[in-house]
Amino acid sequence: MKISFCYPEGRTKALTFSYDDGKEQDRRLVKIFNRYGLKATFNLNYGLLGKKPRLTAEQLKGLYDGHEVATHGLTHPTIARCPNEAVLEEILEDRKGLERLFGQIVRGHAYPNGSYDERIKQILAMAGIFYARTVHSTGSFELPADLMEWNPTCHHNDPKLAEYGKMLVEDKKSQYLRLLYVWGHSYEFDVCDNWNVIEDFCEAVSGREDIWYATNMEIAGYLHAVQMLAFSADLSLVYNPTAEDLWVAVRDWSNVLRIPAGETIRTGI
Repeated sequence: MKISFCYPEGRTKALTFSYDDGKEQDRRLVKIFNRYGLKATFNLNYGLLGKKPRLTAEQLKGLYDGHEVATHGLTHPTIARCPNEAVLEEILEDRKGLERLFGQIVRGHAYPNGSYDERIKQILAMAGIFYARTVHSTGSFELPADLMEWNPTCHHNDPKLAEYGKMLVEDKKSQYLRLLYVWGHSYEFDVCDNWNVIEDFCEAVSGREDIWYATNMEIAGYLHAVQMLAFSADLSLVYNPTAEDLWVAVRDWSNVLRIPAGETIRTGI
């Protein structure tokens, strides 16, 4: 190969989490993620905030700092059963409420009850959603082929969770970009009395310099950005039109090149 895309700093492995509903157990889960330096996306229903056992708007302030907040439908409907107007309202009002509450642009989504179809995907895109997570676990570390139908690797109750973590940590095949994506609901740890599962997993996969710990949106945005790199026909020049630094490997994975935001540089080819 002459040029290959990399994650930030030349990494080839990434880990992300996605948790739904914003219930009281999120507080304990966030503490675990923060303790181990991991990042997650939390998918919230603005119209249900404060309805037990969901956290109130006041309790949410500051809770998810360093993580991502995404939509999950204003009232958690099975949206494939809803007319277009209702779907649009569910997403836009959820976005508006969360953006006011957290003071940031919200562009991610997790399908409530796992409900979606091609019509829903199109409506979400028109409502400003950039990616959407399903509940269909793949058991693989492959990158999403369709960001509006982003299938995770596994649920945290998957009996192979620890094995997936070990595989990511030990993987040395730098010719691939790997992504381990874990999803679930924090209240399930209480229901199943298995907080040790996520504690042990986070400890096992944390602190690795070769793994990118990122939110869903950070990964989705980066994957989109590297596709925007413009190369000269002979690959000797590359222009980065985006607002973030991007990385590629030149000739082999030991030679990583950073392309600063907005700059054109020589690749060395």
